[in-house]
Amino acid sequence: MAKAKAEQASSKVPRVGSRPFGALERIVAWRYLRARRKEAFISVIAGFSFIGIMLGVATLIIVMAVMNGFRTELISRILGINGHMIVQPLDKPLNDYVAMTDRISAVPGVKYAFPLVEGQTLASGQGGAGTGALVRGIRSEDLKKLKTVATNIKQGDMSSFDTGEGVLIGSRMATQLGLQVGDNITLISPDGDVTPMGVNPRVKSYKVSGIFEIGMSEYDASIIYMPLQEAQLYFNAEGLVQSIEVFVNDPDAIDTMRPKIEEAAKEQVGITDWRQRNQTFFSALQVERNVMFMILTLIVLVAALNIISGLIMLVKDKGSDIAILRTMGASSGAIMRIFFMTGAAIGIVGTLAGVGLGVLVCVNIEKIREFFSWVSGTVLFDPQLYFLSQLPAEMNLRETLSVVVMALSLSFLATIFPAWRASRLDPVQALRYE
Repeated sequence: MAKAKAEQASSKVPRVGSRPFGALERIVAWRYLRARRKEAFISVIAGFSFIGIMLGVATLIIVMAVMNGFRTELISRILGINGHMIVQPLDKPLNDYVAMTDRISAVPGVKYAFPLVEGQTLASGQGGAGTGALVRGIRSEDLKKLKTVATNIKQGDMSSFDTGEGVLIGSRMATQLGLQVGDNITLISPDGDVTPMGVNPRVKSYKVSGIFEIGMSEYDASIIYMPLQEAQLYFNAEGLVQSIEVFVNDPDAIDTMRPKIEEAAKEQVGITDWRQRNQTFFSALQVERNVMFMILTLIVLVAALNIISGLIMLVKDKGSDIAILRTMGASSGAIMRIFFMTGAAIGIVGTLAGVGLGVLVCVNIEKIREFFSWVSGTVLFDPQLYFLSQLPAEMNLRETLSVVVMALSLSFLATIFPAWRASRLDPVQALRYE
């Protein structure tokens, strides 16, 4: 009987069709998106799907931007005091370092280069407290080129350093040892003088000329800058240096600079770049970024699953409507496109709203941090712990586009199965009990 009614309706009503994703299909999809009293629960599910996608996309953009900001800040500090390339001799001591430094500095693409003497010591203050330290012997004119150090001297100056009578220490080391500008710091080197009684550690005191604060606790607590000639005397390396540090204009182009610097050295040298020296650190950062992206993607995935459940309930509720549309001439493809647009609209609008929210938060992230610090009465992102004056956020266009593509892809995939089920609905079965 139902089948006969459907065939009779199909024969009497003129068949209607529409272009794929045309006006008719869009109007029907929009009607299914609007909330009605008897469909309130379905609308609630759609609302939660929209909020979930929006928050997931915004969270991904914000977290990735903050991690990019941290990475940029850390790289700028690491490369601010360490050379992009370290040139060391292989077959003989580096005694002609002045001429080699001049030749390397003349290479196109090299910002500057300088000789360096390094050594591990034990540093102690007036109260007897001690800590391990890395002494870096450097010429005064070269130290002034290290803007990360030269422009961040918090106490004192470089006057005594220029005359070879003082040293520069980090702020955390000064705090640990209880030192101020003008105090003496005692350095103890295990590689000391050889006597008939054995090797005596070398002990010598130096005046603290200035205290710098780079912004990384590891460097501020362990590095001591000493005049080059004084460091050569202290480490029994008169006329010698251990390496030449090279700073280039583009740190990412060091592979093209390597053969040029080897040619300028005019002898057998070993070259280590900044990526090799910090490989473990930057690999850990990359792994952390990838894991965070995967974890936060689950938020968008859960929201996409809500789209599936909402559309399945909508298809079940609109069974008679689907049957009537089919009897009026709508193809199964048209039905599938209608419900696809219904679910995809939630994903598209949610993604766009998430991008807007994420950009808004990233642009005003420091003000937001200050607001929550004021509300909670605590210091969020304490500079004493993180050694950054403000919360960094650096958006990357490529990453933002990848987040958008991922969210849209999950949203579109989530609509395919419910839309397919709607297109496969038999109008006869749907109208059987109508």
